[in-house]
Amino acid sequence: MYQHDGPMDGRPEQLTAALNGATPIGWWRAPGRVNLIGDHTDYCEGFVLPMAIDRDCLLAVAEADGGRIRVRSLELDGVVDLDAAGRDDPRTVEPAWGRFVAGAVQVVNERGASLPGLDIALSSTVPAGSGLSSSSALAVALTFALAQLGELKLDRREIARDALDAEVRATGVPGGLMDQLASLYGEADHALLIDCRSLDVEAIAIPPDLAVIVVHSGLPRTLADSEYAQRRADCERAAGGLGLPTLRDATFDQVRDDPRARHVVTENERVLAFARALRDGSINELGPLLNASHASLRDDFEVSTPELDQLVHALMEAGAMGARLTGAGFGGCVVALTAAKRAQRVISDATERYQGVTRLTPIPFVAHGSEGARHSLAP
Repeated sequence: MYQHDGPMDGRPEQLTAALNGATPIGWWRAPGRVNLIGDHTDYCEGFVLPMAIDRDCLLAVAEADGGRIRVRSLELDGVVDLDAAGRDDPRTVEPAWGRFVAGAVQVVNERGASLPGLDIALSSTVPAGSGLSSSSALAVALTFALAQLGELKLDRREIARDALDAEVRATGVPGGLMDQLASLYGEADHALLIDCRSLDVEAIAIPPDLAVIVVHSGLPRTLADSEYAQRRADCERAAGGLGLPTLRDATFDQVRDDPRARHVVTENERVLAFARALRDGSINELGPLLNASHASLRDDFEVSTPELDQLVHALMEAGAMGARLTGAGFGGCVVALTAAKRAQRVISDATERYQGVTRLTPIPFVAHGSEGARHSLAP
């Protein structure tokens, strides 16, 4: 299973070949992320604690004539052919994955970029529909590349905002900034405590004897077809009813009887407690926080599924310290923590239990903290 984005994985050669003999002028990479704890808090200006992972979207870019931007994917069908001036409506672009390209092209043009004709080849090792931010990795890589090629001087927070804008234009889903910030600010072997109000980011080391296990449930999810937007609207209505700008400012007593708002307030508390435990080396405190987070997402926020619940149960039965759904829910992945030396045994036992009950095929891997998005002249 893919672990690194270096030349040994074969993608650079394949991407270069996809450019039909043109010489790449640059390479851009953006990782996916696994959210250790803190879901449905980012759009409430709360706290999250994701980790950029060693699975990514990689772009090779070459100059081209004709004022067009053409993009090919190693994994996805079709060729995207767009006006470099950003005149294409992202909502109408086909194939559908090209809407992210159109969104990024449109956003950087509105920023004042002047893009030349480009040929782009891309490849992603972030599983789609997994809750590991495959869409955000693509949007960040594209926005980062096009902003630089268009000679825009943007800091990483601005790139994150623009990548989110591109993604919203592509999907219509009103997401938060966690995924983009995690992809841009990632550090090797670290998680990131992100304050989604101030956008401050603190890297916190993951102890080397702790393993982060990610298991895809075998049940894909599509946010545009889920109740994600409804959950966000529920939170905004709850905050408005309290006279607050967001639920970040609410107290537990204010939201005690509102399950949606109660999840956000208690999840923020769990994120901060998890960050403190990591800093202090209080590893035994981490598992119960993960378990409480899953229970809240299942019962108060109602974004779990029977399959995700069963996978969490299987991981706990196999000896994980704690486990929870990760990402927005409605399918996708579960994240769990265990001692590094026991990780493969936990994976083997849990996936066997889960498959026996659900007849679904889970896809597990051990995730490692990765550095954030970058540009280079060579792969």
